[in-house]
Amino acid sequence: MSEIQRKRKVKIEWSPAFAYGIGLLASDGFLNKDGRHIGMKTAERELIDNFKAAFGVQNKIGRSSRGGEVEKRYYHMSFGDVVFYQFLNSIGITNAKSKTIQKVQVPDKFFADFLRGIFDGDGTFYSFWDIRWPSSFVFQLAFASASIDFIGWLQNQSMRLFSVRGFVKKGDGVYNLTYFKNDTRKLFQAMYYKKDLLFLSRKFRKIQEALDADQELIVMRKQNSKNAGVAQW
Repeated sequence: MSEIQRKRKVKIEWSPAFAYGIGLLASDGFLNKDGRHIGMKTAERELIDNFKAAFGVQNKIGRSSRGGEVEKRYYHMSFGDVVFYQFLNSIGITNAKSKTIQKVQVPDKFFADFLRGIFDGDGTFYSFWDIRWPSSFVFQLAFASASIDFIGWLQNQSMRLFSVRGFVKKGDGVYNLTYFKNDTRKLFQAMYYKKDLLFLSRKFRKIQEALDADQELIVMRKQNSKNAGVAQW
């Protein structure tokens, strides 16, 4: 057995957890220039725990600050695995990935898991009341990337697999792929297709609460419409 084989830490086998981890790496992780080390730095402990679990690594999690900050608010972890590093390069994730990433070779079967990782790494969700319309509750889900090619690929893959359209808009240094109500529901059902999955609970709860609130409004409107019909009769 070669020295490289002995130092392998990640089992390269597609699964829901592995695909989710690939999504985290593609969005919020990093590949060191040394051709060996892979890691992540985040303010959320749950996310770094998910990152470890996705690839089955046991390296210690450290704490650090950013810029001129004194407080160590960030969690970070990295590990060395040349074979896994080379695998990441082969599927489209490289050291200078932020603006150069174009697509990632993920099996269709695990694309929803990969997308969930992308969402947890660089995704956002907003809900708000539209004051232009009475009882109009609006929400949207978005993915961000500095690479327009990657955003376009995400949009095409999601459209092909989940029948969602979305639209792309250039923001402050990034491109945003945004989905509104009906498409958000479809993506939520696709990404969180069962309970036993790795995901950032904060984001999951935020979407679930918005969907529940919207469903209550729908039931209320139907009931009000039914009552109005009875009163008119």
